[in-house]
Amino acid sequence: MKSSSTLQSLHWPLILGLTALALIRPLFSIVGLSDALGKPATPLILTAAITAAWVLIVGLSRVPHPVLTLVAAGLTYALASIVLSAVLSPILTGELQGPPAMPLAIIPLLITNALWGLITGGLALLLQRMRAGRSPSRAAR
Repeated sequence: MKSSSTLQSLHWPLILGLTALALIRPLFSIVGLSDALGKPATPLILTAAITAAWVLIVGLSRVPHPVLTLVAAGLTYALASIVLSAVLSPILTGELQGPPAMPLAIIPLLITNALWGLITGGLALLLQRMRAGRSPSRAAR
């Protein structure tokens, strides 16, 4: 039951906001800005900027579970990008593309984004602890 109460205690509006921020990356691709500004630099720059924003937003806040918050944001982003692809690819290209067209790609997508959330969450936790004046090693004791 503890894990259920922990999930319920997460700041879901923040998680959804972080998800919306991350959706900038696929939207750049959808509207053609990634191609216009140059691949692969644009997606990499956007990913780095979103990562930095996630770390700073959560790390500079008082969110009680930064790692779990950002893992949830990563997973929510993965699910949102799958839905976005399922809805928009048939409209824009006339055929289903991306993970919805390749169901075996969904699991790696979820794992990759959960890992992204885990890494950013760890960095946000480190930032929170640094701001609180505790060293990570002392706080772990």
